Amino acid sequence: MPHNDAQGRSNLDAIAFALVSRRLVTPQGVIDGALVVQGERIADIVPRRDFGSLAASGLATVEVGSRAVLPGLVDGHVHINEPGHSDWEGFATATRAAAAGGITCLVDMPLNSLPVTVDAAALETKRHAARHQMWVDCALHGGLVPGNLSELDTLIDEGVCGIKAFMVDSGIAEFPAVGELELRPAMVLLARRGVPLLVHAEWPAPGEPLPWSGDRRSYAAWLASRPPSFEERAIELLIELCRETGCHVHIVHLATRSVVSSLQQARAEGLPLTVETCPHYLYFAAEDIAEGDPRFKCAPPIRGAAHRDGLWKALADGVIDLVASDHSPAPPSLKALGTGDLQAAWGGIAGLQVELPVVWTAAAARGFELGDLARWLSAQPARLAGLADRKGALAPGREADFVIFDDRAEQTVVASQLEHRHAVTPYEGCRLRGVVEQTWLRGRRVYGRGDAFGEPLGRLRRRRPGPPGV
Repeated sequence: MPHNDAQGRSNLDAIAFALVSRRLVTPQGVIDGALVVQGERIADIVPRRDFGSLAASGLATVEVGSRAVLPGLVDGHVHINEPGHSDWEGFATATRAAAAGGITCLVDMPLNSLPVTVDAAALETKRHAARHQMWVDCALHGGLVPGNLSELDTLIDEGVCGIKAFMVDSGIAEFPAVGELELRPAMVLLARRGVPLLVHAEWPAPGEPLPWSGDRRSYAAWLASRPPSFEERAIELLIELCRETGCHVHIVHLATRSVVSSLQQARAEGLPLTVETCPHYLYFAAEDIAEGDPRFKCAPPIRGAAHRDGLWKALADGVIDLVASDHSPAPPSLKALGTGDLQAAWGGIAGLQVELPVVWTAAAARGFELGDLARWLSAQPARLAGLADRKGALAPGREADFVIFDDRAEQTVVASQLEHRHAVTPYEGCRLRGVVEQTWLRGRRVYGRGDAFGEPLGRLRRRRPGPPGV
């Protein structure tokens, strides 16, 4: 085992070892061989048949047998909420949960922290809050709100990974929704800068209220209040603006199958449009959600099984590019767990730590392979965030971020054993396939199942200029 030097980064170049596995999940396929680490980066990937001379050189080895070795996950949609709402979630708790889940880089959304990240001063405030309490690397998104168009260039200069906008009420007054009036000029600017616009794509018709009828504990009433037409209307406008401006538009947390054909046609047209969905939309279905359980409340809502199946098909067809957690926790009091009042409850799913086994459980049952996981959860999110030169793949030159994953083991989720701030998750009691055994960040082990956490080695990362898209 390589020495985990606690004296700082000056000795990193001295770290050299080979991680040996019968299943290294690389962009070229699954390889039986050794991942050679030098300093913070992957120096080489050597097939087992060529490993003899490497072993004879005296290089230290870490043998993991048949355990799968995946690239460290990159989660591009996380609400860490610090500063301002660190009692909801903070950098320390979120990044420990990430490490325990095989995630080596988080990209934080510009809300629900206070201040929201819509100008350079707020960005620096958030960076200051994050320092010295990150167990994995973190990057940041900026935000688009009415009146801050002039701030976007500075946010981009400061290295934000993308600019996030809501087309519907975000839930907090500090981050109001935007419409066509704000979107068009922002998209012209972002197209010029090569940075994606990430959009919460729900758009009620002008003057249309969000209806609520019946029992406040009724999941059917919540579902009816956010119909598929909201997503359809928003995505129709975004496709038009994407065509007009050439801006890379990224649709976050797609929940409905009815827009897939429109997205497919836009992609066939060559528009710079990408799409994500989330583990909860791929795992749960509305038919199975009990009344009065706000742990499942999110927006867009978890829809029926037919929508879930449609999202899986869109992943298989390449219409959906990636999966992100949209980890959006809140204190139990805000989730209205005591009353089950879905109308009053804060909307958001907490599931960062179990993202990998949740997706694998559902994917394996549908015949997908580990290489699909590496693409959806590592390579594509890294490219979207402008981090693909460093993150997202087991390949020479990339940072030595990887997760040792027992994809055949099973676990039952116990919320109180999760590392995020509050023991509240809809995955409580779920029997999942796959267990994260170790997580390595830039050549250092930051998580080992059953071990105490060491020092926080995470760094703040910035987008580098390059072509947008995944």
